[in-house]
Amino acid sequence: MTQAAAAINAQYGPADIAERIMARLAAAGKDLDHLTRDDLAGLDEFHAGGRDSTRELARIAGIVPGARVLDLGSGIGGPARTLAAEFGCRATGVDITDQYCRAARMLTEKLGMSAAVDFVCADALSLPFERAAFDVVWSQNAWMNIADKPRLLREVTRVLRPGGVFAMESILAGPVPDVHLPVLWADGPDVNHLVTEGEAKTLLAAAGLRQRFWADTTQRSIELQKRRQVINERDGPPLLSLEAIVPAHFRAKVANVLRNNLESRTITVQAVYTA
Repeated sequence: MTQAAAAINAQYGPADIAERIMARLAAAGKDLDHLTRDDLAGLDEFHAGGRDSTRELARIAGIVPGARVLDLGSGIGGPARTLAAEFGCRATGVDITDQYCRAARMLTEKLGMSAAVDFVCADALSLPFERAAFDVVWSQNAWMNIADKPRLLREVTRVLRPGGVFAMESILAGPVPDVHLPVLWADGPDVNHLVTEGEAKTLLAAAGLRQRFWADTTQRSIELQKRRQVINERDGPPLLSLEAIVPAHFRAKVANVLRNNLESRTITVQAVYTA
């Protein structure tokens, strides 16, 4: 394992993540032998906007039944399962965090979705797939942890078929410098690799990708975070929330994510590009 991979595993991968999820589901009264995707909705998608944001980006990207989709930074598998279940695609998730891959496979099997969704534990900078293997490369809130974005985009364009789609949702650096840490994607600066909107667009264009859609979703993200903050401060995090997979300093991280957006230190975007 490279030093960068080890740092990301340390950031995201507490050793008991699958067990924590199952314990939370049991405590919430869910039937562990008959789980549904709705049972997992509160913790399944580790990015701004949750499942609704995944649906929106999929519609913008034009994902169609039968499409081969590669989800880079797939976490515990929620977005890949949403794309397969609701858009009829065949999804493969890739994540560098061992514990995420383990939890993703376990949950997918329990949901009876293993025929439509699979997961590979690998580095996005060296993807174990053939050229032009996918119709869509998908990425939600993974860019922030990857320093070598030119190499990442070379891999994206390599595995995309000609005319294929790259769909991205990400947090970017805002006009005000210096991010308050810790945040949900980084406890410290070693795994925090934000670029500005201008830098992101330059990198994407240099990789030969053509912009089809770009939207700043920061204000919408702020409003959602504020609503969640009110609930968390009043009642504590819900039993089935991201706190189940972010056990360390969860409230401080969530507070800093909102603070960074409010102070224009970060922005959130959705984007769709064509190869």
